[in-house]
Amino acid sequence: MPVPVLRSAVLLAAVLHAAPAPAQPERGVPDTLAQRVAACTSCHGSPSAPPPTTGPHYYPRIAGKPAGYLYNQLQNFRAGRRQFPLMTYMVAPLSDDYLREIAAYFSTQHLPAPVLARASLPADQLARGRELVTRGDTALKVPACVACHGQRLTGALPAIPGLLGLPRDYINAQFGAWRNGTRHANAPDCMATIAGRLSLADVAAISGWLASEPLPDDDDPAPDVAHPMPLACGSEPERP
Repeated sequence: MPVPVLRSAVLLAAVLHAAPAPAQPERGVPDTLAQRVAACTSCHGSPSAPPPTTGPHYYPRIAGKPAGYLYNQLQNFRAGRRQFPLMTYMVAPLSDDYLREIAAYFSTQHLPAPVLARASLPADQLARGRELVTRGDTALKVPACVACHGQRLTGALPAIPGLLGLPRDYINAQFGAWRNGTRHANAPDCMATIAGRLSLADVAAISGWLASEPLPDDDDPAPDVAHPMPLACGSEPERP
């Protein structure tokens, strides 16, 4: 065999030997909303993989919260009224219709109730937290949390979130964001006003008491009823 032909044959054999095997047909991933929101459930949990119930954790439960609230918060992240880089990155390219679809999906989800330990606060501080949550403080012009978030603190339709089952660190962080102006809502931004009227000790008392209270067996939001105070609490959907 002439040398040039032999050389070509050796090169061809080397190339064929080094070439990867034919790719196996890829199995299709189901194009379902549950599959598309897997990035959300990796932090916020899903019925098949709930978030941890022990140890330090931060991310809030969003399953079962009113769709109106979830939609409005997704809009807030996209518009910069709430700031968390990962959330902003994820929702920035999404349309309003897609955000509504995501919100509606999570509003129908239900997660097991977390097992919470009583906060290690003095009894008088926990009592102060309970007082603020259930009765408010007229001297500070701070309404009771139950006035908007429901007597059972499980939220109210169409757009008021529940406050139970949330990590204490998350509750503290939200009060801090309202106080320092990094979290906003459409007017009236009542939570920013309320947070500014509370001392840091009061914030700690509220978060400690809320994070220690168990979710009721029925944690569905309360029906849509008129609230005694015109407070949107940063949760009312945008008006056209």
